[in-house]
Amino acid sequence: MNDELLYEVDEHDRVVGPRVRGEVHELGLQHRAVHILVFNDLEEILLQKRSRTKDINPGLWDTSAAGHVDWGESYDDCAMRELGEELGIASRSPLRFLFKLPASAQTGWEFIQVYRVVHSGALQPDPSEIDECRWFGMNELDAWGSSSGIELTSSFRLIWQTYRNPETAG
Repeated sequence: MNDELLYEVDEHDRVVGPRVRGEVHELGLQHRAVHILVFNDLEEILLQKRSRTKDINPGLWDTSAAGHVDWGESYDDCAMRELGEELGIASRSPLRFLFKLPASAQTGWEFIQVYRVVHSGALQPDPSEIDECRWFGMNELDAWGSSSGIELTSSFRLIWQTYRNPETAG
């Protein structure tokens, strides 16, 4: 996993070149990622608890599905791939793009494109990636997200804040 090729990008998300994943994280280089918010028909959002074996944010609650954009892959293609790999969801239609966050310390130096999809069918969480999945009501998550004691990833806190209050987005 640490030898996969990612996009190293500049402060404007322009491609610098391919870079090995391990170097990107070790050197704190800017790179690309996607996060997908999966909602059900009741407008509940699915969160995943990251596997305790993950090298970044192990055991923390995070976006429904997320991942790095691989070298040669678009943001959109990556979002569809991650949805299938992590949750076993094969969306029949393109995911809805919501917004893009700039790279920062809070995002782990990732430019993050955030997508939304509605799915009420079966899930097949990848046990190597995910310890647990759970549906949350939006108000419950708002209360949970404002509590500093809850173990959410910093990038998800920012994504949720931006999703719920788009006028505050940078």
